[in-house]
Amino acid sequence: MADRPTRQRPIGTDGLAESAITTEVPGRGPGEDRARQRAARRLGRPFDRQSPFVVGFAATMGALIALALGAIVYSVRNTIVLVFLALFIAVGLEPVVAFGTRHRLRRSVSVLLVVLMAVGVVAVFVYSAISPIQTEIHQLSKSVPKWRAEIGSGQGTVGHLAKELHLSYYISGSGTGTLAKGVATGALGAGEEVLSAVSSVVIVMILTVYFLAALPAIKQFTVHLVPHSRRERFGLLLDDVLAGVGGYLLANLFTSLVAGLGTFIWASAWGIPYGILLGLVVALFDLIPVVGSTVGGIIVCLVALTVSLPVAIFSAIFYTVYRFLEDYLLVPRVMRSAVNVSPVVTVLAVILGGALLGIIGALVAIPIAAGIKLVLEQSVFPRLDNN
Repeated sequence: MADRPTRQRPIGTDGLAESAITTEVPGRGPGEDRARQRAARRLGRPFDRQSPFVVGFAATMGALIALALGAIVYSVRNTIVLVFLALFIAVGLEPVVAFGTRHRLRRSVSVLLVVLMAVGVVAVFVYSAISPIQTEIHQLSKSVPKWRAEIGSGQGTVGHLAKELHLSYYISGSGTGTLAKGVATGALGAGEEVLSAVSSVVIVMILTVYFLAALPAIKQFTVHLVPHSRRERFGLLLDDVLAGVGGYLLANLFTSLVAGLGTFIWASAWGIPYGILLGLVVALFDLIPVVGSTVGGIIVCLVALTVSLPVAIFSAIFYTVYRFLEDYLLVPRVMRSAVNVSPVVTVLAVILGGALLGIIGALVAIPIAAGIKLVLEQSVFPRLDNN
C-alpha cells in the first residue's frame, strides 16, 4: 500500500512556535516526545506544608525577621519617642484649635495662633533665664582665679577641700594637662547633650505643628483601617479617647499655670530671686503627675536658702500646703471631666511610664491609662457580660 502524501502546513509565527515545541530529538520518536511534554506539564504531588523541614524553616525565618524588626525599632527608639510625644501634644492642643474653627477661623489660622502662643511662652522662659544665667557666669568668672589661688596655696575653704580630695596635684605640676583634658572632655560632652536636647525640642515642635494641621486626616485614615462594619463605633470610641487626652492635657496645663503663678507671687512677696524663672520652672515640673510639684517646690526652697533659712522653711510649708490643696481640691475638680482614673491606677501608671520612658512616660501615662479604661468599659466589658 503506497504511502499517503503528507500535507505541508505553511510555516508562519504559529508554525514556528509549534515546530519549536514539537521538534524531535534525535533517537526519539514523536510519541515519546509528546509523552515527555505531557509529563512535564502534569502537576506533581501537593507540597507538604506540615513537614518538619518546612515548619522549622518557616519558624526560623519568622524569628529572624522579628529580631531584625526589633533591632530596627530599637535603633530608632529615640525618634519614635519624639514622634509619639509630638502626636500626644498635638492631640492635647486639638481642643484649642477646634475652639478657633468653631468661631469661623480657618484651621490653618487657628493652628498658627496656637503656635504663636506656644512660641511666646518659650520666649518668656528663655528671656527670664538669660539674666540669672549671665549673672552666675559673671560671678563664676570672677571667683575662678580666687579659687585657683586658694587651691594652689591650700588656704581657705576651697583650699582645705582640695587638700582633702587631693586636687592640688591636678591644679599644679604634672596633673595640669590631665585636668585640662578632663575639663575639655566634660565640656564637649555637655555641649553634645545640650545640642541634642535643643534639636529634640525643635523636632518635637515641628512635628507637633504638622500633626496639629493634619490631625483630621490622620483620624480619618486611622478609621479607614478598621472594617466597614465597625468604623462608626470605632470612630466614636476614638473621638472619646482623643477628647480625654486633650482634656487631660489642658487641665494639666491649667494646674501648672496655677502652680507657676503661686510660685511667682510667693517669691515676689518674700524677696526670693528669679521669681519669673522659678514660676516657669515650677509650672514645667508640675506637668509631671504625682512628683512634679514636689520637685519644683524643692528647687524653690533651695533658692530661698540664699535669702535666709526661715524663708526656706516657710517656703517648704507653703509647698506642702499647696500640694495638699492641689491633690484634694484643684486636681479632682479640674480632671473630673477629662479622666476618671482611680488614685491607685494613677500612681501605678506614672511609675510604669517613668520606668519605661522617663519623664515623657510619666507625662503621658495617665491619659493612656484613661484611654485603656475607656476601651475596656465601652468594648471589652459589655462583650464579656453578654457572653
